Amino acid sequence: MAESSNLTDKASGEITITREFAAPRELVWKAWTDPDLLMRWWGPKDFSAPTIKIDLRVGGNYLYCMRSPEGQDYWSTGRFLEVEESARIVCTDSFADSAGNVVPASHYGMEGEMPLELRVELDFKESGGKTRFILRHLGMPAGRDRDLAVQGWNESLDKLAAVVRQLKKKAA
Repeated sequence: MAESSNLTDKASGEITITREFAAPRELVWKAWTDPDLLMRWWGPKDFSAPTIKIDLRVGGNYLYCMRSPEGQDYWSTGRFLEVEESARIVCTDSFADSAGNVVPASHYGMEGEMPLELRVELDFKESGGKTRFILRHLGMPAGRDRDLAVQGWNESLDKLAAVVRQLKKKAA
């Protein structure tokens, strides 16, 4: 990982995180879209991901579970709005129960006016054998939960970088 930057726009509710991975974008894409690989890195530091289900197509859904070190499960779900192989994913993002039903953030003890549905945009751009990855999480209200989301994304992406490095070693 050579580059990492964060930008939050309080007015628009946008979180933008840019990372550079020293690997071809196909490997970064695979680590993001293969459920077995995603289970290895999804969630903040010390969290695990016991359940990852992905129907990666426009109109398809996902259901992810991340588990805290204390054993608390946090479920999320969404619908894929755009899928451009190895280049772009756009999806909705909502808290959910274990059956995939959307629940309010208060279900998990979060405060404030969190919308039931947010939007996530992921762009994978390759240049010189490296991948510039841009994540945009839109609709996140300012406050403690947004700060925790930025921290959680960054810790997850640190874990993703480790998985990508392992994939690159195996491919070499």
